[in-house]
Amino acid sequence: PLYERAIAITEKTLSREHPDLATRLNNLAELFKAQGRYTDSEPLYRRSLEILQRALGDDHPTVADSLNNLAGLLEAQGRYTDAHPLYRRSLEIRKRALGEDHPEVAESLNNLAGLLETQGRFQEAAPLYERAIAIGEKTLGPEHPELATRLNNLAELLREQGKLPKAKPLF
Repeated sequence: PLYERAIAITEKTLSREHPDLATRLNNLAELFKAQGRYTDSEPLYRRSLEILQRALGDDHPTVADSLNNLAGLLEAQGRYTDAHPLYRRSLEIRKRALGEDHPEVAESLNNLAGLLETQGRFQEAAPLYERAIAIGEKTLGPEHPELATRLNNLAELLREQGKLPKAKPLF
């Protein structure tokens, strides 16, 4: 009820096209996703994305965040071919807007690599994980939790491929 109330107030006081409304819709979509209510979540993510594209333009980093969130939902549903172009677009926006070595670019690389790994596309996923790790080491530092997650992701990928000697140092 709280998210719905916040959405109603925002629609009434700001507008149905305000970026704050997109944020509130996204938050409710995240809740529904966490509850496994995917069919309730998707239209909220899509409406949030549409608002942000109209308000901020197609190449804004916040639009990239929204694309990433929608892609994550689609991936969670096993809709990999639908998720892939959204992850790709998010990555491209972040590269252009934030620079090749930004932590959010690393996040996009990691997410796209995870999708490719899920599809068994190991050869395509590995260099994306490696690039995400390199960015993380450079921008976040060698002890950051996000770096640990990415190292683990690459190690799991290598393990799945039977490359245990390469995987072991990453765990």
